[in-house]
Amino acid sequence: MAGQDVVLSVQDLSIDYLTRRGRLQAVSHVSFDLHRGETLALIGESGCGKSTLNFGLMRLLPKTARTEAGKIVYTDRQNRSINILELNPRALRRFRWSECAMVFQGAQNSLNPVIHVRDMIFDTARAHGMNNRNEVRQRALELFRKVRLDPDRVFNAYPHELSGGMRQRVLIALGLLLNPQVVIFDEPTTALDILTQRSILNVLRDLKEELGFSSIFISHDLAVAAEIADTVATMYAGEIVEMGPVNDIFYEPRHAYTLGLMEASPRLSVGREELEGIPGSPPDLVEPPTGCKFHIRCPLAIESCKTTPPQLERVGAGHIVACYKSNEVLEKGKALRALPATHLS
Repeated sequence: MAGQDVVLSVQDLSIDYLTRRGRLQAVSHVSFDLHRGETLALIGESGCGKSTLNFGLMRLLPKTARTEAGKIVYTDRQNRSINILELNPRALRRFRWSECAMVFQGAQNSLNPVIHVRDMIFDTARAHGMNNRNEVRQRALELFRKVRLDPDRVFNAYPHELSGGMRQRVLIALGLLLNPQVVIFDEPTTALDILTQRSILNVLRDLKEELGFSSIFISHDLAVAAEIADTVATMYAGEIVEMGPVNDIFYEPRHAYTLGLMEASPRLSVGREELEGIPGSPPDLVEPPTGCKFHIRCPLAIESCKTTPPQLERVGAGHIVACYKSNEVLEKGKALRALPATHLS
């Protein structure tokens, strides 16, 4: 049973899409608990199921998608457990944005270009029963200050009058307007320059500390995930293959795919280096391979990997992994970190 500090519990969740070739298994038997005040980062290549999982949590999937199995149990502020998959349309509308909000990637596509920011604020509030425009305005101005924007200027602006980083911070403020317990960030720093990314991360860190919400952070940028997260989950081919505290995942990875992601990411600490990409491509999820779905691309694969899917097992405090060669992965990671740094001449 989930502990009292668990605000969102995902239990054996599976989601597929209907395609011309058949059912595509986008999310397969995913389970995790999100605790109060915690930030969980989901990392992995494009197409690994990160966004499908999070759209599924809010039941924002397209009609071609189907939740095959599982539960999504949310614990509200009155400590009541609610299965999101069983909510009727009216209750689901109340849940979205007042209990759980999402900040989408690509602010330019998320904000209506022909109306003022203030009108988007008022429309969102009115849709959830907040009809006192003065209170809504004061709440919005306060949030704009928290995300380091000029409140009056932004409140009365059109989206095209704002920079990309400003629009992204408007989306963050809009997501927090109704004071949700859980906020999902779908790659909020994508397509932003490095200085703007830094500003957004600082804003998110300050907001989390001040407002105390829990968050799920989707990212393919390992450096961003390492900086913002408390817990990291590696997804591959629709499955969580490793999950644990951020320091364990980045300093002692136990899955070959997690280690491969690390090796493919540049590190400032080692100076000039040759990056090693992961060979091959993610598998076909209409006809997935047998055994471990990563075995075709894995340099450590053994015969068992090809025939029998490994189960998630505990390898440390809060650290779980589904890999037959987890000990070898750990040793290989240690050997890589022990290599002497090379420096630019």
